[in-house]
Amino acid sequence: MLILGIETSCDETGLALYCGERGLLAHALHSQVDLHAEYGGVVPELASRDHVRKTLPLLREICRRAGVESTEIEGVAYTRGPGLIGALLVGAALGRSLAWAWRVPAVGVHHMEGHLLAPMLEPEPPAFPFVALLVSGGHSLLVEVQGVGQYRILGESVDDAAGEAFDKTAKLLGLPYPGGPALAKLAERGNPGRFQFPRPMTDRPGCDFSFSGLKTAAITMWRSLEPTSENRADVARAFEEAVVDTLAIKCRRALEATGLKRLVVAGGVGANQRLRARLRDLAAERGGEVHYPRLEFCTDNGAMIAYAGWRRLASGQREDLGIEVLPRWPLDQLTAAN
Repeated sequence: MLILGIETSCDETGLALYCGERGLLAHALHSQVDLHAEYGGVVPELASRDHVRKTLPLLREICRRAGVESTEIEGVAYTRGPGLIGALLVGAALGRSLAWAWRVPAVGVHHMEGHLLAPMLEPEPPAFPFVALLVSGGHSLLVEVQGVGQYRILGESVDDAAGEAFDKTAKLLGLPYPGGPALAKLAERGNPGRFQFPRPMTDRPGCDFSFSGLKTAAITMWRSLEPTSENRADVARAFEEAVVDTLAIKCRRALEATGLKRLVVAGGVGANQRLRARLRDLAAERGGEVHYPRLEFCTDNGAMIAYAGWRRLASGQREDLGIEVLPRWPLDQLTAAN
């Protein structure tokens, strides 16, 4: 079954073709980083307009790369939510319209399920069950995964997501957009141990996250210092280490609570190298293993939506002709897919 995947939940336009028999055939991604950089963050209206401009050219590009005609596509998957409502509507309207024109089934995919299943695109995918850490600019979740659509939320952020805290702290440190990668790069030059920030909500049981106070602690420290490059790097290092420690502590708790040894990490923050090293050590200590998608699939992309859509369509799930998006959509409301 050949599936077209369309991702337009925020500021990246991603399209991909996935075949159940041959795997990922082609994918293409357009990033809006330059478009939003002068505003220091995503402008929803500009994001939506850019998705309109880029989706069809990207569709032609991936069909050319894969050597596929539109008549060969057997299903369409698009991101239904969560995300920016205008951006979601672009992908949903296109996906539903193409499916109608091609007379093939369509399905709306949960954005975080796409991230969660992205490691399945790798040559050695993880086997179910596992614990998934989903960390991005908008989400921080720990999920027990028994199968596709079989999710139990173990912990989530009560305020800022990890990626959001990275971006906000980076902006207040005067770093360019996007802030998270810039802060991580700066932290490489920082002196470890000079500053100590709290590891929020690790002094109480449970797997929930809170990064708003950590962000405030970093900014308060920065404002008390001379604005030198050394001080900026040291604050960035202390902040990054606090986020990584917090995520690792919560992952350990989730693995212990479920009795599982397999950990999957996905989402944009999953590309952070310090976090990867820490979780690799954690998995080794427990005699388990940790899986990631390749770096290009840590951020939003069409390949993960195409794969998740293939799993849903292959199980018989279909959408009707209506176009509905869900800017807020709890992951544990999804139904199982065989």
